[in-house]
Amino acid sequence: MLRFFLFLIWISNGSAQETLMRETLDPKTDTHVEVVALFSKASPGGYFPVRVKIANNLGSAQSIRLTFSSTVNYSNSARSTSEFAFAAAAGKTITREIDVTLPPTIDAFSAGGSLRIELSGTMGNAETRTEPLANAESAVLLSEELFTLNGSSLDAARSSRRSEPFAAKFNPGMLPDRWISYSGYDSIIMTDRDWTGAPAGAKNAIQSWVRLGGQLVIFSTTSADLKSLGIPDDVSYGSTIIKRIGSDLKMDAVATLALVSTDNINKSRNSALRDDFSSGWPLQARFGSQVFRYGLFVAVLIMFAITVGPVNLFVFAKSGERHKLFITTPIISFVTSLILIALIIIQDGFGGSGIRRVLMEVRPDGDQNAAYLHQEQFCRTGVLIKSRFKIETGTLFTPVPIAESRWSRFTVRSNNDAKFNLQPADSQLVASGAWFQSRSEHGHSLTAIISTRGRIEKTDNADSLLSTFDFPIQTLFYLDENLQWFRAEGISPGKSFKLIPTNYSSIENAIAVQEREFSDRNSKILSRVHDRPGCYIALTHDAPGIDTHPSIRWKETQTVITGPVITQ
Repeated sequence: MLRFFLFLIWISNGSAQETLMRETLDPKTDTHVEVVALFSKASPGGYFPVRVKIANNLGSAQSIRLTFSSTVNYSNSARSTSEFAFAAAAGKTITREIDVTLPPTIDAFSAGGSLRIELSGTMGNAETRTEPLANAESAVLLSEELFTLNGSSLDAARSSRRSEPFAAKFNPGMLPDRWISYSGYDSIIMTDRDWTGAPAGAKNAIQSWVRLGGQLVIFSTTSADLKSLGIPDDVSYGSTIIKRIGSDLKMDAVATLALVSTDNINKSRNSALRDDFSSGWPLQARFGSQVFRYGLFVAVLIMFAITVGPVNLFVFAKSGERHKLFITTPIISFVTSLILIALIIIQDGFGGSGIRRVLMEVRPDGDQNAAYLHQEQFCRTGVLIKSRFKIETGTLFTPVPIAESRWSRFTVRSNNDAKFNLQPADSQLVASGAWFQSRSEHGHSLTAIISTRGRIEKTDNADSLLSTFDFPIQTLFYLDENLQWFRAEGISPGKSFKLIPTNYSSIENAIAVQEREFSDRNSKILSRVHDRPGCYIALTHDAPGIDTHPSIRWKETQTVITGPVITQ
């Protein structure tokens, strides 16, 4: 009975995870490599958290390399690859959690995708293929207990609209402690008991994910509230909802579907990536278009045709000297190629230029000292010498399908089987592939959390505040606890500034202009948080954004900073 009881505990703890690979090197000592998915199904895009276990029960050290290659199954599939190396000393077992990059999914009617895992190294060579990828309009994580009791009814209620499962399930005790592991999901649903039993690191990661715009739904069988659960009231760009539920944990399927619908959480991340940038994207419109100059290239090709044909045949290699064609034809072709290359460089130059918009929530309260950041960027490139580059912080970096043009490479209708590789490396990302291509237009969405000591503080004078940001702020709007609006201009770093009382009608248009400059999802996020009592909106073009390719010159980086005013 005891063994049976322990077996049931093992089943309940492990059933929310899926074993993607298990390769045994030595059956006698049970020396093996195991790769386990922490969520039963991956999100559409973003990252896929997995746990790698290497049990080395041999007398010598072992090393392995895992290569993850994922592909989205639609007509012009996007792909992503990442690699991880591990070493286990003799007689040791190591466990590591990693986040596998997933390709962008921009086709609403995709049939999902596939993930291939390749093992190499001293513990053998193996390959496995699984189908964990989905392309849901909204991506939902559901705790195992709720999933077991309600998964079928939720799937049935959703089947009239989508054929795939409503949610992926997870074990609350094995939740990852990195916000980026949840970045591809829109909603997380669990019970208050699940939340209480989750690891402290996982709770912090989920709350960071919520501040970036995620939706956390907690079903409670008691009178639990946010305070008793240790969840702040102000969750920045996201939302936290507590719903009552009976002791049987039976959920109302229709009501739950409505709760996580895109109408209630702004717009799903996946649909926003697909729809917000492909037409009417303010940033692309602001950058302007560029006409492809065909004239010079056509003239060069015509001259090439004349030279390599009649001139070559009747002048350079005339009758009786035809053998010279083997010399003159390659020379003419080579010179023409050099002329075309020179024209391209003269017309487009090296590197590229672009503009960026950043929406940033700064939270110095609760010892967070963090900035929760959404960045949109559009650029046009000339000749690029290299495609590989580093991003200095952990980032959700995604290409966005832009409006179709002669220059666009990644669109809803075509992306030319593009590779978007991201390789984690010491809290950085090494990007390679089709992120930036020569003589092209590109759009990207970046989400990150960065450390900052910058803040807006109260001073001893009620009519002034202090900025500790290390860059100037052009304009600031502040709504105090008494719902009185204030305005300030020309704010310098480290200096107090005077507040000028105003009314909302006088600044409404200025705030609306900032909202219209963003894509639809970020615009709606800003509109939801712009009138929080005790908080501010600051506008600056001097704040640094997240840097990507070093050859791109960012002509403009406009940042909208939001957050609470802090007492010194």
